[in-house]
Amino acid sequence: MRDVHQWFGSYAQYHKNPTNRAIHWVCVPVIMWAVIAALWTIPPPAPEWFRPGLWAIAAMFLAFLFYQRLSRKLGYAMVVVFIVSGAIAWALYGTLGPRRLLILAIVLFVAAWIGQFIGHAIEGRSPAFFTNIVQLLIGPAWLMGKLLRRMGIGY
Repeated sequence: MRDVHQWFGSYAQYHKNPTNRAIHWVCVPVIMWAVIAALWTIPPPAPEWFRPGLWAIAAMFLAFLFYQRLSRKLGYAMVVVFIVSGAIAWALYGTLGPRRLLILAIVLFVAAWIGQFIGHAIEGRSPAFFTNIVQLLIGPAWLMGKLLRRMGIGY
């Protein structure tokens, strides 16, 4: 498996344009949250045992394991993002209900991907995940890595 520096170096090659990077600071978190919110709406297999959010929590846990393997600090930082994202999805699930939360997640997902493709059109390169699907997990981590470095915390 590649290390965190190799993944980030590869991802960075597709994100050199400042406008594209700025678009990613908005769109990548929105896409990640929209996926979590959509997964939150999938009914659990046995309602008496589990509550809504089971599939989102499972996906976040698997992503955490991937990030933790890349870097402990990065993994823990992403847990904070997952907790906040899950809390927002949980609150909106209670407020909007599953159907309207799913609609919101779909609208935000599509809008954010349109933004991503605009950013990559400006960049003049296709998204990194076209060459390696794992890059879909690297995008949020790459942003978190930049945030950690700005805070003076290495990853």
